[in-house]
Amino acid sequence: MRTAAVSLLILGLVASMSGAQAQPAVEQGRATYTCTAPDGRKLTADRPIPECTSREQRVLNSDGSLRAILPPYLSPEERTAKEAADRKAAAERAAQADAVRRDRNLMMRFPNEAAHARARAEALDVAIRAMRISELRITDLNKERKPLEDEAEFYVGKPLPSKLKRQMDANDAAVEAQQQLIENQKAEIVRITALYDLELARLKKLWAGAPPGSLGPAEK
Repeated sequence: MRTAAVSLLILGLVASMSGAQAQPAVEQGRATYTCTAPDGRKLTADRPIPECTSREQRVLNSDGSLRAILPPYLSPEERTAKEAADRKAAAERAAQADAVRRDRNLMMRFPNEAAHARARAEALDVAIRAMRISELRITDLNKERKPLEDEAEFYVGKPLPSKLKRQMDANDAAVEAQQQLIENQKAEIVRITALYDLELARLKKLWAGAPPGSLGPAEK
């Protein structure tokens, strides 16, 4: 019996020591919640504070250091609005980063006005040469039409032979197609000129020291 009693006493002492050693660990794991209530009061608790559900709460360790920040509770409507605002802000940040990148690339391509003028001339030259080719083609088509018209004079007041009519119709269609190409190239020249004018105006501000991305989105 004495042996059993001694054993129980030893077990009790061990359990008591274990509890004493575990207590600091529990204390160390505790957190303190602090916040400023809507009425301005400074509140502190060992759990999330109901009065501050609409406000940010700071979670502190036992030594006073910051462990975490508990964000405000949001209603479904508030959360939807916040998510929309976050998406808008992210889109604006992306647009700003894109504007900075575009301006930097523009300055790398055109370090000075002479470089920009050369690029403009090269772009316009492509359109002008294409227009000249169409004009020369129309000249050739007009020459090809002359003998057809001479032949058609023999059939005044009569139906044209089907072959001659096909040849004249094909000539007309070819001339019309080249004329449309010329109009397209004229429009391209206008577009290129406007584009390079806008670029030059932007570049002059960047060359003068405006920070990349500070001029707003580039006009199309």
